[in-house]
Amino acid sequence: MTARPEAPAPASLERRLSLRYALFMVAFAGLIGGMALAERLGLPRSWIGAAFLVLTVAAYAGIGFLCRTSNEVDYFVAGRRVPAIYNGLATAADWMSAASFIGTAGVLYLQGFAGLAYILGWTGGYCLLALLLAPYLRRFGQYTVPDFLGARYGGTWPRLIGALAAVAVSFVYVVVQIYGVGLITSHLTGFGFELGIFVGLGGVLVCSFLGGMRAVTWTQVAQYLVLIVAYLVPLMWLSVKQTGSITPLVSYGEQLEKIAAREKQLAVDPRELSVIASLRERAADDERKLRDVRSAMAADDTAALHRIAALRAENAPLALVQRAEREYVQRPRTEAQARSAYARDRDATLAHAQPLAGMPPQTLPYAVGDPAGDAASVQRYDSARVNFVALMLCLMMGTAAMPHVLTRYYTTPSPKEARRSVFWSLLFITLLYLAAPVLAVLVKYEVLQHVVGLPMDQLPAWIGRWSRLDPSLVSVRDYNGDGVLQLGELWIGGDVVVLAGPEIGGLPYWVTCLVAAGGLAAALSTADGLLLTIANALSHDIYFRLVNPRASAAGRVVASKVLVMVIALLAAVIAALRITDILQFVSVAFSLAAAAFFPALVLGIFWRRANGAGAVAGMLAGLGVSGWYIATNLPLLRGLLGVTRPLAECQWLGVDAIAAGVFGVPVGIAVMVLVSLLTAAPAPSQDALVDRMRFPQPGES
Repeated sequence: MTARPEAPAPASLERRLSLRYALFMVAFAGLIGGMALAERLGLPRSWIGAAFLVLTVAAYAGIGFLCRTSNEVDYFVAGRRVPAIYNGLATAADWMSAASFIGTAGVLYLQGFAGLAYILGWTGGYCLLALLLAPYLRRFGQYTVPDFLGARYGGTWPRLIGALAAVAVSFVYVVVQIYGVGLITSHLTGFGFELGIFVGLGGVLVCSFLGGMRAVTWTQVAQYLVLIVAYLVPLMWLSVKQTGSITPLVSYGEQLEKIAAREKQLAVDPRELSVIASLRERAADDERKLRDVRSAMAADDTAALHRIAALRAENAPLALVQRAEREYVQRPRTEAQARSAYARDRDATLAHAQPLAGMPPQTLPYAVGDPAGDAASVQRYDSARVNFVALMLCLMMGTAAMPHVLTRYYTTPSPKEARRSVFWSLLFITLLYLAAPVLAVLVKYEVLQHVVGLPMDQLPAWIGRWSRLDPSLVSVRDYNGDGVLQLGELWIGGDVVVLAGPEIGGLPYWVTCLVAAGGLAAALSTADGLLLTIANALSHDIYFRLVNPRASAAGRVVASKVLVMVIALLAAVIAALRITDILQFVSVAFSLAAAAFFPALVLGIFWRRANGAGAVAGMLAGLGVSGWYIATNLPLLRGLLGVTRPLAECQWLGVDAIAAGVFGVPVGIAVMVLVSLLTAAPAPSQDALVDRMRFPQPGES
């Protein structure tokens, strides 16, 4: 390996970094001002959106190009010289995925208090990270989480299972990020969704391919600055518009009171109740179809053919006829496919049939149409409380054990800096998480006051635009036929609450593009970190450590770069299938990470008796329990696997699939402890490693 120049003193490095990123922010402010002026001068919207996309991604690409490297330490851990505050910024960007940026306000919009489990779980996870893992793993050194598992437990299997689990967890997560990239790119440019994915993919690759962790770190700092500005600008603008206050965290309480009053009106509105009844009848119809799937298929085919014939007889517009024909061709053709489709539609319709059950923070604890306080309402309320606690705990443990986050703490100069870095990470993350509930409330106020109750032929343009992009994101259907939009007739997916927020609030178009650029920065930053985690697990932990220990450092870097490209393309192909509901699939990744890594990492640091056999058994048991629970309870997987039993019958204690880790972690701990006690004690070298991590030597920080 060639000798590396002496690293600059931290104070000098921080001054240089501060100057560079100050200039970056000046340039970004100039871009915002230029686009605002361009809109006033009448520049086409497509040009404004494309400018935000091209110029911001070009900036990230430029940073990535300038930070290119083939040096092993630079590529895998950024040379271990990232100052704490900048590692905190990079970690916050790595953390602020499309799920956090796009999905957090959306889940609060849809679920109210229940959505706070995400914020509490994710921020609480960083407290666990600071106390239990980050400084100890930094003192251990090396490059990856499987490196620790291999050294602490010895043998091939702990490292191999850890590497494969890191790949699986990170791949689920990165597919969701690339879906977000496609959604935002198509929104900004007008490209088709699939083309948008591959255009955005170029931005992901150019940041991570050339410089590894070194390039990713410095692009992530820039991406955090972009995304936090993009989140706060529309929030403050909406606050001034609605309340006249520039401090939305202080003033949004009055909007909550207005929302609560509006909710009470809707809960007893006869037109709203008729919509809910119609939705429940549709769900009951799907349930009846499941009892005789073959007859239901024949009846549905006949109805579809009659509809096509009627449209042709009425000389309906060609687009309507062609859509009806496409729907007929795409109908399930086997009994298994039909059973899966009916079960999926039933579960989705039942969820849609309770539009007030998850309204913002002053939500009603019972579904529309149910008498308050009856047995079913109490049961639903108790289930919601159980799910809240389960999800919060699962996200905390998953955050502390997420491989791409843990890797960031290998990049600091010392364990002390790693602990300080966690503080900065949490500060920068909390800034957005405090803003998310406020944005959810302000957007909900706009919808309830200015959209619900409009005639169907006078709906705002954003509804038509987003529904054309993807009906699963926004859709409207006049279930009761009164020609007026009821809340139950409007479906807004959580993934578009932030992206469409400026349009919903009537803000200028450049603000919409700014928000999309922020969402793109969030998705790109996390996708970069995840792709590196996957590629490094395959090239370093499996290829180098287990297959070819004689591989050179340069060869491992090249292998990692090639794998970054291959994994990115594979994830893009899967994302193009439009796996929607970003937050749901991210939560699944956290459940799997918690079950796979949390017991092995924490017990490996704090319990000397933990051994390799126990770690292997614990990781497999935790992953097995969580994976099985997810497969039988997650609506999409239930449909693919043909699970037709009602969802309530498949759940344990009423816990949703996304919190499966709350079962996997205790099972993993119990199995790991039991197997460790029944098998041989760890080797002396493994005891020495525990001592080195937990008890620093004199002079070590």
